[in-house]
Amino acid sequence: MSSKLRAGIVGGTGMVGQRFIALLENHPWFQVTAIAASANSAGKTYEESVKGRWKLSTPMPEAVKSIMVQDASKVEEVSADVDLIFCAVDMKKEEIKALEEAYARTGTPVISNNSAHRWTPDVPMVIPEINPEHLEVIAQQRKRLGTETGFIAVKPNCSIQSYMPTLHALHDFKPSKVVVTTYQAISGAGKTFADWPDMVDNVIPFIGGEEEKSEQEPLRIWGKVTEEGIVKSEQPVITTQCIRVPVADGHMAAVFASFEQKPSREEILEHWNSFQGRPQQLGLPSAPKQFITYFEEENRPQTRLDRDIENGMGISAGRLREDSLYDYKFVSLSHNTVRGAAGGAVLIAELLKAEGYIQPK
Repeated sequence: MSSKLRAGIVGGTGMVGQRFIALLENHPWFQVTAIAASANSAGKTYEESVKGRWKLSTPMPEAVKSIMVQDASKVEEVSADVDLIFCAVDMKKEEIKALEEAYARTGTPVISNNSAHRWTPDVPMVIPEINPEHLEVIAQQRKRLGTETGFIAVKPNCSIQSYMPTLHALHDFKPSKVVVTTYQAISGAGKTFADWPDMVDNVIPFIGGEEEKSEQEPLRIWGKVTEEGIVKSEQPVITTQCIRVPVADGHMAAVFASFEQKPSREEILEHWNSFQGRPQQLGLPSAPKQFITYFEEENRPQTRLDRDIENGMGISAGRLREDSLYDYKFVSLSHNTVRGAAGGAVLIAELLKAEGYIQPK
């Protein structure tokens, strides 16, 4: 325990908070020592606070059952005994912004699953394999917040992680126009089929705010760090439709893409199969060894068969072929609550630790 960093989970009773707790069980670098939630949950043990509401198929880790849940609004108390915080709260956007900045000002690194700070110019929004250089903007943020050690780093929307890695691996060929339709699992809304019986045998062709995020957030991740913070890229042009489907976990994307320099099919597959990012180079604990896995079978990837590839941290792709309107079309898949949510945030924290941004208090 003494060699591990102490992690707090703010918003620990929700579905993403539960996923954080499950993923951090026996983690080699981090150990959950504090859990915070709303005032209604505070003062109970974690087991009591989520009784009847544990949403994961794996059992609740024994180590967290007796942890007393704290009031997330009592920032000084929660941050006093942790080295970093994972944040996954369900609050209004401005309230989340204020809460996360309050934690950062205590000198505590905050790795956020929330959307509130995704467009704050000096807050890095990171997919560790794609834009680790954006961590450089933390120096600007610390100056603004008046802290030497605290900061906020955010994970992007879960939907884009089903297709952005496959496009990023082809960045040498300069993607120019992209059309994406995502087929998104109900856990992306924090639901199970028991919670949401209306989703059984049903498809809903709208997810509030999702299409704007899916079109714009990739451009910020492909942007550049400047003296004014991160400035988004103008290319490629992306248009999306986001659809809720009756699947428990796993976001699938149907992608159509054109390039300034059209690659061959063989070049695409070689780039996908060989792509490695900073997490693979560093050998981070949660990093998938094979980031992108391509299936030659015509009926793969499938959510139920392939969402857990590389412990849910890998991206799978299939059905690559030339298109009559665009250069190519393909399908790709990610696990939305692992790679797309808590697991992606844990990987960000690992990268931050490895690069020296998170230290023991």
